[in-house]
Amino acid sequence: MKSNQVLAVITGGASGLGEATTRNIVSKGGRVTILDLQEDKGNHLVEELGENVTFVKTDVTDEERVQSALEHAVRTFGKINVLVNCAGIGIAEKTYSKKSGVHDLASFNKVIQVNLVGTFNTIRLAAEKMSENEPNEIGERGVIINTASVSAFEGQMGQVAYSASKGGIVGMTLPIARDLASFGIRVLTIAPGLFATPLFASTPEKVRKALGAMVPFPSRLGDPKEYAHLVQSVIENPMLNGETIRLDGAIRMQPK
Repeated sequence: MKSNQVLAVITGGASGLGEATTRNIVSKGGRVTILDLQEDKGNHLVEELGENVTFVKTDVTDEERVQSALEHAVRTFGKINVLVNCAGIGIAEKTYSKKSGVHDLASFNKVIQVNLVGTFNTIRLAAEKMSENEPNEIGERGVIINTASVSAFEGQMGQVAYSASKGGIVGMTLPIARDLASFGIRVLTIAPGLFATPLFASTPEKVRKALGAMVPFPSRLGDPKEYAHLVQSVIENPMLNGETIRLDGAIRMQPK
């Protein structure tokens, strides 16, 4: 699919990796519907980027709100042919520790609901919309790109909920790609390493440099623009399907 043909829905598209992806798609001539809970940031992007962006305040775990947001995207831009799932949360909590006791079940459930169930919720509903598209010259109707994490493979201490949610995204990538292959819809997942997202915004510069030094090469935190560039590459390359791509500078996370 060519960049200027992209009519995308981006969850978590108002900040971090999602914002960078929104900006990149619009800069290449595409259009974006942002699904996010951050109203101020979402509306700011609409004001800045203009008529090629629209925003709908959306909880990705809510079936009715996601369905309504997708229908808004179709009404606004005609169809949806790209979905990028960037919405997600994280916590730091051990399974059990002497200091804090057992892992809170409600917090574990919340991370699973937002990161894993929320991702699947948008996939299944967007896939239905994409299936109605006219196929392009190679028979493609859509591209779905999810966001996992290297924590899906090397979860650190205190990351049990986050790692489980991201591991679930990795695990469902291939079967969903197989489910949707007959419709000409590709499904991939990107697993970023350490990126300079709002998660690190309040982190002291010294700590940020130390984290960056853990990356073999390039020895720095990833730039969200690099994530957005990979999204673009995935959209443009029709042979990429059913795979999880690590975007991590060759880092392998240590236990802590």
